Amino acid sequence: MATLVLLHGLGSRREVWDPVRPALDARFDVRAPDLPGFGLAPPTGAASVPELADWVLATVPAPFHVAGSSMGGGVALELGRRGAARSVTAFAPVGFWGPASRRWCQASVTTARACARAFGPGLPRLAGTAAGRVALFGLFFGHPTRVDPAAGVADARSLAVAPGFRAARDAFAGYRFGEPGALTDIPVTVAWGPRDLILPAFQARRAGRLLPGARHVRLRGCGHLPFADDPEACAGLITETAAGA
Repeated sequence: MATLVLLHGLGSRREVWDPVRPALDARFDVRAPDLPGFGLAPPTGAASVPELADWVLATVPAPFHVAGSSMGGGVALELGRRGAARSVTAFAPVGFWGPASRRWCQASVTTARACARAFGPGLPRLAGTAAGRVALFGLFFGHPTRVDPAAGVADARSLAVAPGFRAARDAFAGYRFGEPGALTDIPVTVAWGPRDLILPAFQARRAGRLLPGARHVRLRGCGHLPFADDPEACAGLITETAAGA
């Protein structure tokens, strides 16, 4: 089986991919690490998109297929740019922002982290109601009421304590997508949910200009983390993009 690497976003963890794993595990040798300083992984000093790409290359032998979400999408594109990837699928990748939208991304996720810390022991009670799930998870999902309460609480708690959060968030200030490099030689899909409130989908227009040879997709009804919103469509995009290689 071909290797597929799945990379999560800022403040997230490897479990964000769980909704799509059954379909992908049947087709690939899937590696879904916690990036340094997130989930169960200790910090290593790697924080910026290029540094995290270095970390992936030190962890998984290239070449491989790669899919990434948000910050992980930026890392996936960086790996493809360097020629380390056989295909890239990026969901709402960082780096296609202007100064205002980059600051909004940083501020909104920081606020979500502060809320997760503030609610603390009350998170399960809030997540147990539809209204509570909208309040807790509406920033990230197009359909927050569909989020599994236990998984959502675990995600929020992981965000609240992630030791790598601040360094990775602050590193965004120095990052914008630049030259495509080897991305012009491999299949690339960039997908955005129209309900994305973290990296609003107008940034897809800049992605289209900078990556004209890529496939650009709108994930109908999806938010910033589309995997729980439409797991079939997300798994299908990754599989189709890899098949193009």
